[in-house]
Amino acid sequence: MPDKRGGSVIDRLKHWWDLLRRPTARFSMLTLLVAGGAGGVLFWGGFNTFMEYTNTLEFCVSCHEMRNTVYVEYKKTIHYSNRTGVRAICSDCHVPREWTPKVIRKIQATKELWHKMLGSIDTPEKFEAKRLQLAQYEWDRLKANDSLECRNCHGYQGMKTEIQKPRAKKYHEIGQEKKETCIDCHKGIAHKPVHKELEDKEEDTKI
Repeated sequence: MPDKRGGSVIDRLKHWWDLLRRPTARFSMLTLLVAGGAGGVLFWGGFNTFMEYTNTLEFCVSCHEMRNTVYVEYKKTIHYSNRTGVRAICSDCHVPREWTPKVIRKIQATKELWHKMLGSIDTPEKFEAKRLQLAQYEWDRLKANDSLECRNCHGYQGMKTEIQKPRAKKYHEIGQEKKETCIDCHKGIAHKPVHKELEDKEEDTKI
């Protein structure tokens, strides 16, 4: 049966089959472009989906090192449960929202896989022994980026210090004057306080 565009249907099928078996340069380039574009979309979508999954609370507490220690502490804080029902999860405090800083943070975090294999903090005793060191790493990171993750929700610009409690008002105003950042004062905000260990370390340094 002849095709309206000329030639029989069988002839046209043979033509397309020949193109697939022995593609012309133009057809090959078009195929590569389409395949490359589709592959890029699939890769980008898969990569972004997985990265966002690693930002979920479920992923963060999927290992017992976190689930049995800092997660238990976090559940007792105002960041987990409060009168307004606004919950800040792990990634809100430990992962930047902007795409480039987020990717950099994820790359840096891959070293945690190595320590997972080594079992560096796989018991409560090991975790407690390293708690101050781990906290110091995070404090230094937040100091370096001007408490970026904190400022996603909190900021001097939005504060009404006049309606804060006297102590908070005093120190927030001092902080603004000295251009201090959140982590300068708010250490251990959602986890077990380590101020005593920090003070002991500072005293040992002075001796």
